[in-house]
Amino acid sequence: MRSPRSVETADVEGKRVLVRADLNVPLDGGAIADDTRIRAAIPTLQLLLDGGAAAVTVCSHLGRPKTDEDRQKYAIAPVEQRLRELIPDDRLRVLENTRFDPGETKNDEGYGRKLAGDNDLYVNDAFGSAHRAHSSTEAVAHLLPAYAGLLLLSELDHLGRLLGDVEHPFVLIAGGAKVDDKLAVLENLGGRADQVLIGGKMAEQMREHNPLSFPVELPVDVVAAAEFAEDAEAHAATVDEIPEGWLGLDIGPATAEAFGAIIRNARTIFWNGPMGVFEWSRFAPGTRAIAEAVAAADAYAVVGGGDSVRAIQELGLADSVSWVSTGGGASLELLEGRELPGVAAIPEG
Repeated sequence: MRSPRSVETADVEGKRVLVRADLNVPLDGGAIADDTRIRAAIPTLQLLLDGGAAAVTVCSHLGRPKTDEDRQKYAIAPVEQRLRELIPDDRLRVLENTRFDPGETKNDEGYGRKLAGDNDLYVNDAFGSAHRAHSSTEAVAHLLPAYAGLLLLSELDHLGRLLGDVEHPFVLIAGGAKVDDKLAVLENLGGRADQVLIGGKMAEQMREHNPLSFPVELPVDVVAAAEFAEDAEAHAATVDEIPEGWLGLDIGPATAEAFGAIIRNARTIFWNGPMGVFEWSRFAPGTRAIAEAVAAADAYAVVGGGDSVRAIQELGLADSVSWVSTGGGASLELLEGRELPGVAAIPEG
């Protein structure tokens, strides 16, 4: 795997540094619901400040603003306030949401030059956006001496280990709504895994047709609900006994136990995607069981993807796994074996 040059090798004393961070945090009524990504950016920013940088300017996108109303909803102000609480340093400033400029997603060189401004060098620490060829991740890297931040390097290292020689048994766990979204990574990684466990809506699709070149383990029972509602009538049922018209909103207890036993015996694990609608407590036990098994395994365990990351963090188990990835689409594309534009734009170390 390509290894971009590290920010640790950069001479930043007295320099003005532009940092592309991934501060795309979830918001709830304008307030930050989870500051994990903000905290993940701290080590690189602190390294630059401790290294004597004259100024550190941070840029990031936030949400997917499409209307004038969205410009208020996705203004960077709450993120900037939280970042300043964590790093109260006058040399630090935060630019407005990069996606407020239409040139950002077009990888416009003009917007790239605006971002570059009077900065002396550029650091990309936004792994979660490294799969996007945008002005702030790709264009600007050709306008300033470019380096990879600590988080970006850690993501490449930890995820890259899954693509190398791994300890076996290697167990891949996938869940969520659509097989198509994860088909490439399933094919690339799953063919090297000893067992592939599938849950969530994906399992129903795989039961009808398995497009992969290897067998997978599917749920033997589910928690079925009469409708897609948090308070719907629901009960556990084998997959052959789901009432007509009912929906499987979680894996059932027998599947949770079987999957858990396989996971706890693993030596390498990659988990991406919940086992059901875990946001509703009645349909969370399956995802919880998987999270607990992953955390309990004596294994190199990586968790990636927004929902599975959220689950393991909410359960307080993040510190019990080897790595929790901040990148959803970026981690999947990397594990598909694809080159990430934001990484390719940085010279090799």
